[in-house]
Amino acid sequence: NITKEKKLTNMRSASADNFENLTPPRKLTLEESLEFAREDECVEVTPGAIRIRKVELDQKERAKLYAKLRRQNA
Repeated sequence: NITKEKKLTNMRSASADNFENLTPPRKLTLEESLEFAREDECVEVTPGAIRIRKVELDQKERAKLYAKLRRQNA
Protein backbone atom coordinates (compact mmCIF):
# COMPACT_ATOMS: atom_id res chain seq x y z
CA ASN A 1 0.00 0.00 0.00
CA ILE A 2 1.40 3.41 -0.91
CA THR A 3 0.09 5.18 2.17
CA LYS A 4 1.88 2.91 4.67
CA GLU A 5 5.49 3.52 5.57
CA LYS A 6 7.99 0.74 4.88
CA LYS A 7 9.47 -0.80 8.05
CA LEU A 8 13.26 -0.58 8.14
CA THR A 9 13.88 -2.85 11.16
CA ASN A 10 14.30 -6.09 9.23
CA MET A 11 18.02 -5.65 8.54
CA ARG A 12 20.60 -8.42 8.41
CA SER A 13 23.26 -8.36 11.05
CA ALA A 14 26.84 -7.70 10.05
CA SER A 15 28.04 -10.88 11.80
CA ALA A 16 25.93 -13.06 9.49
CA ASP A 17 28.45 -12.48 6.71
CA ASN A 18 31.38 -13.85 8.74
CA PHE A 19 32.55 -17.27 7.66
CA GLU A 20 34.33 -19.81 9.81
CA ASN A 21 37.94 -20.30 8.79
CA LEU A 22 39.07 -23.90 8.58
CA THR A 23 42.67 -24.95 8.74
CA PRO A 24 43.81 -26.69 5.55
CA PRO A 25 44.51 -30.44 5.80
CA ARG A 26 48.10 -31.47 6.38
CA LYS A 27 49.90 -33.25 3.57
CA LEU A 28 51.45 -36.33 5.18
CA THR A 29 53.97 -38.71 3.68
CA LEU A 30 53.35 -42.45 3.80
CA GLU A 31 55.60 -42.87 6.85
CA GLU A 32 53.93 -39.97 8.70
CA SER A 33 50.50 -41.39 7.86
CA LEU A 34 51.40 -44.81 9.25
CA GLU A 35 52.66 -43.20 12.47
CA PHE A 36 49.63 -40.89 12.72
CA ALA A 37 46.93 -43.55 12.16
CA ARG A 38 45.31 -45.17 15.18
CA GLU A 39 44.60 -48.88 15.45
CA ASP A 40 40.97 -48.37 14.33
CA GLU A 41 42.10 -46.53 11.18
CA CYS A 42 43.73 -47.64 7.96
CA VAL A 43 45.91 -45.85 5.43
CA GLU A 44 44.68 -45.88 1.83
CA VAL A 45 47.41 -45.37 -0.75
CA THR A 46 46.50 -44.52 -4.34
CA PRO A 47 48.67 -43.04 -7.08
CA GLY A 48 47.09 -39.63 -6.46
CA ALA A 49 46.69 -39.49 -2.68
CA ILE A 50 47.41 -40.95 0.74
CA ARG A 51 44.31 -41.05 2.97
CA ILE A 52 43.66 -42.04 6.57
CA ARG A 53 40.18 -43.42 7.19
CA LYS A 54 38.31 -45.51 9.73
CA VAL A 55 38.28 -49.26 9.17
CA GLU A 56 34.56 -49.43 10.02
CA LEU A 57 32.88 -46.53 8.21
CA ASP A 58 29.40 -46.83 9.77
CA GLN A 59 29.31 -44.99 13.10
CA LYS A 60 26.74 -47.35 14.66
CA GLU A 61 28.73 -50.44 13.71
CA ARG A 62 31.89 -48.76 15.02
CA ALA A 63 30.19 -48.12 18.40
CA LYS A 64 29.14 -51.78 18.59
CA LEU A 65 32.70 -52.87 17.82
CA TYR A 66 34.16 -50.58 20.52
CA ALA A 67 31.66 -51.88 23.08
CA LYS A 68 32.54 -55.48 22.20
CA LEU A 69 36.27 -54.76 22.55
CA ARG A 70 35.73 -53.05 25.92
CA ARG A 71 33.81 -56.09 27.20
CA GLN A 72 36.61 -58.42 26.08
CA ASN A 73 39.30 -56.30 27.74
CA ALA A 74 37.38 -55.89 31.02
